Amino acid sequence: MKIIKSVLRPERLREVPEHFSWVDQALVQRHLIERCDNRMAALYLFLVTVADAQGLSYYGAATLAARLHLSAEELAVARQRLIELELIAYQAPLYQVLALPGTAPSRAPRPAAASTGTSAPTPTRAVHAGPLSLAQLIDLERRHARL
Repeated sequence: MKIIKSVLRPERLREVPEHFSWVDQALVQRHLIERCDNRMAALYLFLVTVADAQGLSYYGAATLAARLHLSAEELAVARQRLIELELIAYQAPLYQVLALPGTAPSRAPRPAAASTGTSAPTPTRAVHAGPLSLAQLIDLERRHARL
């Protein structure tokens, strides 16, 4: 059976933080890591590591338990606690690593089309005072590709 991946929580789609790491420093800065036991941290790290660009992965419970040296019950508890902390979403067999609470991507709405009847967005130029992060460069490239 082919599994079709779809984003479980689109409003919490993660992006590469400006400091260039899939593991957001806010995990430490906001003391979320302190609320995780070793099992939760291991599951979270595994999911962050294997997830695709949208934070999605679909490892089965037996595989995850074996890879992380957890019992089925320990895995279920760790998963539930990560869900409660809003670090992951889960709909068997699909996991989504979420943007950390309060750090969801700010997707600016596209400019409305002018009243000329065209639907093409008006190009805008961003002004930056300093160097750009990799995340900013990727975002600029995505915007440019849509124009």
